[in-house]
Amino acid sequence: MAIKVLVVSSYKDTWNAVRPEGEMLIGLHRQGVDIQVMTQGDADFAARFREAGIRVIDFHPRKKFDREAVGRIRRELIEQDRQILHLFNNKAIRNGIAAARGLPVKVVTYRGYTGNIHWWNPVSYLTHLSPRVDRITCVSDAVKESLERQLFFPKGKAVTVSKGHDPAWYADIQPAGLSEFSLPGNAVAVAVVANARRMKGIPFLIEATHRIPPELPVYFLMIGRGLEGGKTGQLVARSPLRDRFIFTGFRSDVLSLVSACDISLLPSVKGEGLSKVLLESMFLGVPAIMTDIGGNRGLAIHGETALVVPAGNPDALAEAVILLAENPELRREMGPKGRAFVRSHFGIDRSVAEMKAVYESLING
Repeated sequence: MAIKVLVVSSYKDTWNAVRPEGEMLIGLHRQGVDIQVMTQGDADFAARFREAGIRVIDFHPRKKFDREAVGRIRRELIEQDRQILHLFNNKAIRNGIAAARGLPVKVVTYRGYTGNIHWWNPVSYLTHLSPRVDRITCVSDAVKESLERQLFFPKGKAVTVSKGHDPAWYADIQPAGLSEFSLPGNAVAVAVVANARRMKGIPFLIEATHRIPPELPVYFLMIGRGLEGGKTGQLVARSPLRDRFIFTGFRSDVLSLVSACDISLLPSVKGEGLSKVLLESMFLGVPAIMTDIGGNRGLAIHGETALVVPAGNPDALAEAVILLAENPELRREMGPKGRAFVRSHFGIDRSVAEMKAVYESLING
């Protein structure tokens, strides 16, 4: 008999952002798991679910405490005889836990970041630390370990299920023309994809530019919301390479831009569960520079499939940029090696198998 799962999540983000999670659910459906998805019916990916034969329930909680959402989720659990309730965001988690109260359903939550959950904080017991939660699926071992460090945390409650990718998703990505940015012909373009959040470590990257020789034609393509202006703008204004920073804002063609660049760099200092942009860059065959935060552990072999530097270290960031910028042959070797590595270790089939094993352990164990 098929395992019956109700998923509550939002798929209103960009296609690339939601695709790994969505395709994992489709893969589970193809493996015989009875998946139903409660999400916004007008989300682009909702059509993909319907196309794959998955029932889409046009609803998503509007706030963290939503009586309508609690009732709607509870009715679906009862009427559709669901065995597992999988909750993928904070609004879904809080309302879903309340909806499952008193029902013979297993509750699973998803965690994609490290930190910000503490055993001494009562609010944490409304989400992942709630006794009503049976499993927490973590995007990486670093997230799992951050939960297991909490006092009184039950052994085996947190499990790692990475969000895998399919090489076919990147086969048709064509490098964008960078002519709109008026780069010189000898430019070494470095893609930095991030939003303006402290965890992304952008100030350390800007500080690193004070150590990069001005004669090295390195240009930084800053792709993301909120990066221009504010403190970042002030720091860039003091950089000797201030004219080498190009702020694009949000771009829907981000993968094409990254594919056109010579290097992909993410200077994160904390919080990342698994850096999706680094995975995407490596699947595109673009040599990457990353930091050694827990969420990046296992994502690369330093010096072979990518360059891994200490977090919050401008000197190390500068050295890595200089090394790749000065060595086009190294870039040509590292890009394909990185792609082969993530294809082997972060495929969508692995994610489907890991998630199915979690569901089976809850039903059979």
